[in-house]
Amino acid sequence: MIRDMFRDLAAGRELAWRLAVRDIRAQYRQAFLGLLWIFILPLANTLTWIFLSGSGIVNVAETDLPYPVYVFTGTMLWAIFMEALNAPLQQTNAAKSMLAKLNFPREALIVSGIYQTLFSAAIKIILLIGALLLLGIIPGWSILLFPLGILSLVLVGTAIGLMLTPVGILYTDIGRGLPLVMQFLMYVTPVVFPMPKEGLAATLFTLNPLSPLILTTRDWLTGLPPDFLDYFIAVNLIAFLLLLVVWIIYRLAMPILIERMSA
Repeated sequence: MIRDMFRDLAAGRELAWRLAVRDIRAQYRQAFLGLLWIFILPLANTLTWIFLSGSGIVNVAETDLPYPVYVFTGTMLWAIFMEALNAPLQQTNAAKSMLAKLNFPREALIVSGIYQTLFSAAIKIILLIGALLLLGIIPGWSILLFPLGILSLVLVGTAIGLMLTPVGILYTDIGRGLPLVMQFLMYVTPVVFPMPKEGLAATLFTLNPLSPLILTTRDWLTGLPPDFLDYFIAVNLIAFLLLLVVWIIYRLAMPILIERMSA
């Protein structure tokens, strides 16, 4: 079965690429602002938190970076993670009719979602680096490691998203409840708030496996020394193993799910 999985993964690459190109074109063809929507939503979130912090409505502790830079990079990185997380379920749900009628490598749907996430991430990165330069942040040599941080966000997001996909296909509650859970999770991740020094919040931030991903990727981008590199590596190793396990589960579950969808 493992051999068949990797064979189908290789066989589905071209189909995955065509599906990704089709979906990207369809997504932005009827939008007046087009690709700018990739940038607008994180920017709007950034401006909201800058306003809340600057007006004193929300008290934010000191950050190593200027707060606009801190929250802007955090929201952009979080957006990349969320797109990777949502992609497996979205792609599989969108292909229900195709799954019921055609026999093709199911892995193509997952790879197509990864392609789309990387396309969106590339645009975000270009705009993000440009914005940092305008704000006076000059990335150092560590920016060469920054793509590893992006890939880690995609890896972890895809692993979690693929784990939720079989249940999410059967029960729409997963798709409806996931944004609520992830909204709370964002507030215990150093996206808009810095790492607390003590108390329950410090424990939640530290135990959150997404914290080292966001912090290390941001540090590599802005030239700061990464303080959670060991934690970052451990999370990625666990995520890689998780991805292999949930891939097997996805593969075993798909015939049953297709039968349920056809019925």
